[in-house]
Amino acid sequence: MAQAPARPAASAAFAAEQRAATRSKGGSGALTAEGFWAAIFVVPYVVVFLLFVIYPVLYGFWLGSNPADYLTLIRDPIFVRTVFNTFIFIIVGVNIKMFLALMLSGYFNQHFKWVKWIFLLFILPWAVPAIPTFISARWLLNDQWGLINNVIWDLTGAFGPGWLTTPTLAMASVIVFYVWKWLPFWTVIFLAGRTAIPHELYEAAAIDGATGIQRFRFITFPMMKSLYIICTVLSTIWSLGDYNTVHFVSGGGPVLSTHILATLGIRNAFEIGSPSLGVATVITALPLLIPLVIYLMRKLRKEAVEL
Repeated sequence: MAQAPARPAASAAFAAEQRAATRSKGGSGALTAEGFWAAIFVVPYVVVFLLFVIYPVLYGFWLGSNPADYLTLIRDPIFVRTVFNTFIFIIVGVNIKMFLALMLSGYFNQHFKWVKWIFLLFILPWAVPAIPTFISARWLLNDQWGLINNVIWDLTGAFGPGWLTTPTLAMASVIVFYVWKWLPFWTVIFLAGRTAIPHELYEAAAIDGATGIQRFRFITFPMMKSLYIICTVLSTIWSLGDYNTVHFVSGGGPVLSTHILATLGIRNAFEIGSPSLGVATVITALPLLIPLVIYLMRKLRKEAVEL
């Protein structure tokens, strides 16, 4: 008689197990449906990524896998000059651009109405598309019909220099218009960084009698140091692949003396008709590009952790 109450308890336990199994099956079905729809949405992205990113990269490395192409490049004096031009373009152009952007961001951070109007005119070179800008720059620098040499003739009665026919002046002209084109963009970035600095720090420094240079040295630059480094590295990476500036300002001339790796790679691939040599030319930038990318990723990760 004492064993009789065990049957209802066993039945209740069995029913509970059945309900749990039913819920488990229903949950598994729902999970399967979610996974199916997730795959439907992800597959197009994966296909596009494979076709337009992975495949071109792998195909490019395959084209540039012939050691004979690199021996040809090393023996080519144009390539040696191009590597030198690339370093000059990066070291001089990027650093001048970023330094001026940092300085001008302080000027445009002033709270005057006329500063806003000047800033509006200042960002116009960046707002205009790059290709028309650089084509206009090439016509400005034309030694016979260009506006710059015509002004020199009208003012002095002397012929202007051959801006695009002298190798040194041509490379300098490329750098000047590169800086002129992209300076407004980085100025805007640094201006945004300056606005994030608490104004109370400047007020306290002013009370302590700090000069403008001291405020910049002990407040502005320390607060913007990480932003400045990250932007400089990012600008260097972008500039390594800058094709438009050199191609449309100097065309790589005179006598192929102002090419950088990006433009020389296109020349070797299409003008000479050797795609493998063109890809090999561009791949030679990887020893500089890969460390920059790694450093940028680590720097961004470090800043994210600190935030």
